[in-house]
Amino acid sequence: MNIIFMGTPDFAKENLEAIHKAGHHIIGVVTNPDRPQGRGMKLQPSEVKKFALEKEFKIYQPLQIKNNTEFIEEMKRLNPDVICVVAYGTILPKNILEIPKFGCINVHASILPKYRGAAPIQWAVLNGDKTTGVTTMYMDKGMDTGDIILKQEIEIGEEETTGELWDRLAKIGGELLVETLQQVERGIAPREKQGKDFTIAPMLSKEMAKIDWETKTAQDIKNLVRGLNPIMGAYTYLDGKKIKFWKVDLAKKEEIVLEGLTDAMKNGTVLVSQPKKGLFIKTKQGVLKVLEIQGENAKRMPIQDFLRGNAIQEFEMFES
Repeated sequence: MNIIFMGTPDFAKENLEAIHKAGHHIIGVVTNPDRPQGRGMKLQPSEVKKFALEKEFKIYQPLQIKNNTEFIEEMKRLNPDVICVVAYGTILPKNILEIPKFGCINVHASILPKYRGAAPIQWAVLNGDKTTGVTTMYMDKGMDTGDIILKQEIEIGEEETTGELWDRLAKIGGELLVETLQQVERGIAPREKQGKDFTIAPMLSKEMAKIDWETKTAQDIKNLVRGLNPIMGAYTYLDGKKIKFWKVDLAKKEEIVLEGLTDAMKNGTVLVSQPKKGLFIKTKQGVLKVLEIQGENAKRMPIQDFLRGNAIQEFEMFES
């Protein structure tokens, strides 16, 4: 089929590559404008644009779509059979949705109607979900509210980070999109209305990355660390210095035996801090074992390496 593809990050690039390999004719690629990145803040193309340049696809980078008459007329002129939208980041207006012969199809990284919105992968990990998946759907004017075409559910690993799950779902999304397009082209694609029992996955904020030792359990903090890896990292303060946690686990009973450990101890208290044994911290429920850490203005590293060069005293307290 003749396809216009709209998307921006590496997740979308995997989907674009999949439908290209499947033999579809990519007549246009729409992606976000180049953004300044890195220390030099030089303009950098999106992952989708990089792939489109490599394959010599026609590229469009409008600053905005709504009321952009020139862009909308160009999309009409291309006369696509389908517009595929994957992590593009903008709700399409009605006059775009009505252009393609078979409609606009979206790939969304959750099992809809759960986790509509911008950050479904991150929130699945942050909330400690056991399963998630990918949904393809016909787009309408709402935010991830369109009729469902296909779904594929997977289990989330207990140690899996947002980054790791992101990569897995990107590949699954590409495969599911190829299958979806096959069924659409053959006229056998299902169309299932979404239920009303939905949840929202809003954009993440920097404020949520600070660890709350006072009210969160060891499992809560582990989910936070997993969910923010590699996006921004969960952080805390010790002696006024910012420290990020990149990998943690729940301490097993045989790993830490302290006669003085009582419920009266404040949450965030360092129970063990030794290069050989590691770093263990009391929480509201359970003990947190730190595995990978990053000091202020330093690189992330295994906890054993960190403790050889940085003194954290037992019974010190991390700030809530």
